Amino acid sequence: MDYIYLDNASTTFPKAPNVANAMANYITNYGININRGSYALAYDVEDIIYTTRHRLNTLFNGHDPSHVIFTQNVTMSLNMVIKGLLKAGDHVLVSSIEHNAVMRPLTQLLDKGITFDIIPCDVTGSIEKDAIKSLIRPNTVAIITNHASNVCGTIQPIESIGAICKAHNLHFIVDAAQTAGVIPIDVKAYHIDALCFTGHKGLLGPQGIGGIILTKEMAQILTPLIAGGTGSFSHLETMPTNMPDAFEAGTLNLPGIIGLNEGVSYIESIGMENIHNHELALTKAFLEGLHSITGVNIIGKQDIQDRTAVVSITIDDMDAASIAYELESKYHIMTRVGLHCAPRAHQTLGTYPEGTVRFSFGYANTYEDVETALSALHRILKNTK
Repeated sequence: MDYIYLDNASTTFPKAPNVANAMANYITNYGININRGSYALAYDVEDIIYTTRHRLNTLFNGHDPSHVIFTQNVTMSLNMVIKGLLKAGDHVLVSSIEHNAVMRPLTQLLDKGITFDIIPCDVTGSIEKDAIKSLIRPNTVAIITNHASNVCGTIQPIESIGAICKAHNLHFIVDAAQTAGVIPIDVKAYHIDALCFTGHKGLLGPQGIGGIILTKEMAQILTPLIAGGTGSFSHLETMPTNMPDAFEAGTLNLPGIIGLNEGVSYIESIGMENIHNHELALTKAFLEGLHSITGVNIIGKQDIQDRTAVVSITIDDMDAASIAYELESKYHIMTRVGLHCAPRAHQTLGTYPEGTVRFSFGYANTYEDVETALSALHRILKNTK
């Protein structure tokens, strides 16, 4: 049975060509660790890991490949930065459309004397930049925001926010879960101190691998969240300060990094702009079709300006879970339903607590997929009348 996969905001599928083969080749023919054994195969694998760091540093215009830190996912990246940076008495600003990967770590820190205020966003999910300066306090140390909403796809003006951070001597932490590999991000130009990303979405790699692009200044002040063996400075019982070892204790997910390397290589070969343009063309066709269906409510932006290929909807007098169930059970269309781990975003968008049905298009989707989804929604609405 053929399914149509429209849940790429959760994880892209299919992955880039050769991701699986590269990972299988490592496990089958190498399978060894790095930074431990002093033999040729270990150095061969180390070369691939360095190549991946270099590719990511180039992709995001980072400061140094050694400051590309590998983690399990963007959630781990955000936790490492938030908990490694903040201390009692610190205050931060976050947008009103953040994912729980930001909100839950911050909430955990409330009882440690760390506070935060919310930068409001409008009903399209766009941050109200003019409100930022009035929220900055003497003890404000950072602004944390996503680059694009995982609920409605709205892209935030991180270049402008970065300029505000620079002007007020604030650290800038960006959650690029929904944009890394799809939307250009310039760490240097946008004054980003910590860019947190995951490998299994727009970077077209496997699950279980993510990372952080750090400035040298941020790396010096962050306290490592995890401590342990690195294969370097083993005579010390303290974490080494050299990069990237300072933040990469324990054995890395080497198969995941090798798979991610292939994902980034594929993006380089076909062009990020081409991927984004294709996804936006599908989104445009989908939005235009939705506008013609009475009873469907598009959440957030109504067009393709400043957005990713993520579209959330509700249908009048119909439960979101029922819509998603019918799409899958009758029309074999896979979407995501609910609050998408972002309750504060749904409060901002006016869809809390019911949530939405989310459609998210990827580089492998087609116009036929769009037409099938629109046709299915037409039929669902017709059958409810």
